[in-house]
Amino acid sequence: MKINSKKMNTTDFNINNYVWEGKNVLIAEDIMSNYNFLRLLLKKSKVNVLWVENGKDAVETVLNNDSIDLVLLDINLPLLNGYEVVKKIKEKRPNLPVIAQTAYALGGDREKSLAAGCDDYVSKPISIPLLLKKIDFYLGNK
Repeated sequence: MKINSKKMNTTDFNINNYVWEGKNVLIAEDIMSNYNFLRLLLKKSKVNVLWVENGKDAVETVLNNDSIDLVLLDINLPLLNGYEVVKKIKEKRPNLPVIAQTAYALGGDREKSLAAGCDDYVSKPISIPLLLKKIDFYLGNK
């Protein structure tokens, strides 16, 4: 089930409503400022954050760490792009939620991400309320 961002009220939210203590999120992002934005955003949620800077490390980290509960995946990663990464991850962990993110929000990016195996998609610049609601959809009910 996907979250319909067109119908979602993204102005009415409180970041303190999101607590994912004990959950582990892998951020696969090669640009440090983007990683720091996500890390600081998620800090109040008490989620454990892991970080990798390339697609190869993203695949290895997921396959060697069963405790990862969600992946925030930049599509434009070095070594392996996000489409290749999600295919490799889903071969071994088909139920692991992967949310794609990209600054290149071209018409087909969302569809291409979902077709590759991503569970959801956000475009950069990221809407904070939308991202938090999408993460909560996958982590909040577990």
